[in-house]
Amino acid sequence: MEIRDAARPLDGAAVSAFLRSLPARPDLLGLGEAMHFVTELGEARNAIFRHLVEHEGFRAFAIESDCLKALLVDEYVTTGAGDLDEVMERGFSHGFGAFPANRELVRWMREHNERHGDRLRFFGIDGPLEYWAASPREALAGLYALVDGPPCSWETIDELLGPDARWSDEATVLDPSRSIGQSDDARRLRLITDDLITLLETQAPRLSPADRERAELYARTAVGLLRYHHWMADTSPARVSRLSAVRDALMAANLRAIAAHGPVLVFSHNLHLQRSGSTMTFGDQELAWWSAGALVSAHLGDRYAFIASALGALGDDGPPPGTLEGALATLPWERALADARALAAAVPGAAPRTSPHYAYFPLDPAQIGTADGVLFLGRVRVPDWPRGPRE
Repeated sequence: MEIRDAARPLDGAAVSAFLRSLPARPDLLGLGEAMHFVTELGEARNAIFRHLVEHEGFRAFAIESDCLKALLVDEYVTTGAGDLDEVMERGFSHGFGAFPANRELVRWMREHNERHGDRLRFFGIDGPLEYWAASPREALAGLYALVDGPPCSWETIDELLGPDARWSDEATVLDPSRSIGQSDDARRLRLITDDLITLLETQAPRLSPADRERAELYARTAVGLLRYHHWMADTSPARVSRLSAVRDALMAANLRAIAAHGPVLVFSHNLHLQRSGSTMTFGDQELAWWSAGALVSAHLGDRYAFIASALGALGDDGPPPGTLEGALATLPWERALADARALAAAVPGAAPRTSPHYAYFPLDPAQIGTADGVLFLGRVRVPDWPRGPRE
């Protein structure tokens, strides 16, 4: 098979044809990033989402950003509450609010909802996490307010939480002894959280669908944060891999809940959305964990689909011949959408690409057949990173 037979130029027809090629219509369609803050990828994503909304019945968008902060964006998108500048500043984590393509997407979603009765929704899939974690206070307070007859007073929880600064200490990234995640207070909070979640489950009929959705989000986030803090205090060699696994498990739990609003386009790093296990170098460690995409796929099966992104020339760094990206660069289109399995058959034995850009993750040719599609961008600008981690 020739590589040109595995791909077609990216446009609405290509996106619709890709959906029709899948064994089932997905509730979640993942679009992965090989690198954050790539302007051309953000623009392509926006065009894909607009087509999915206008022609394929998609009604929600989810992004790798703080799931609680995203509530502010969803409120703006669905009701118009707030100011766009404030929403972009306060409604995103990881510096994603400063990315122009995200602002354009939020603006377009709001304008769409003003014109149509069937509202679009906006979700975050990540926890309140960077490499460190926030205090579980907001999540616990939200959950506490929505259950009837909580097992203790809020004053008890507030005393166990203490100052938020002791939870959000960035020094815990490198020094587990600074973390309070395995303290007596943290252990008691985990038990109280479990009691609150049990009450939520027993009281589900009295809550409106919106309150139940919000309470379940707070519950997932509180549990995920307390688990994450527990492993922040761990001193074993498995510490950072376990933190990555706990983070992706929270993402997967959020994705499974968001699937109820499907079909949904999900935008996150390839490492989080791929069906295979994820690996990453962190200092002198090689991390390995199951991605959120792998976890979700285990539950949703064919109702989860994944398009990985691949980049050609990144500034002056072009893909070498013999690599998967080098083969894709021979296509006559600047933007292309390829069938992943046909692509794997067309480029057998492709070599892995290496790049001087630390934040760029080239595709692993050995894993490409586990994706459903590949979005290829022939030339992109090197992003200016606002701040934060590489993935």
